[in-house]
Amino acid sequence: MLTVDMENKENGSLDVKNSLENGRPLDPADWAVTDVVNYFRTAGFEEQASAFQEQEIDGKSLLLMTRNDVLTGLSLKLGPALKIYEYHVKPLQTQHLKNNSL
Repeated sequence: MLTVDMENKENGSLDVKNSLENGRPLDPADWAVTDVVNYFRTAGFEEQASAFQEQEIDGKSLLLMTRNDVLTGLSLKLGPALKIYEYHVKPLQTQHLKNNSL
């Protein structure tokens, strides 16, 4: 089993290396709901991770989320919602697009 090398940064974002963690697929589009939930728990958003479970957000859904979806659709507090979108959802979307545009 491969591991993820995650480094907490001062802004609450994580530097995620390209590998697997707990069997979670490398491409977020292949993540199940539990993979998404575990990703956000690992990233330090334990309380907010349950919103992804309740809304049944899998990897494909996560990659389709807009800023507005995260800020209002998940009923999260504004501060954590902004960090989740800017430092996690958006970078995952960008990386997915880069990896799949070859």
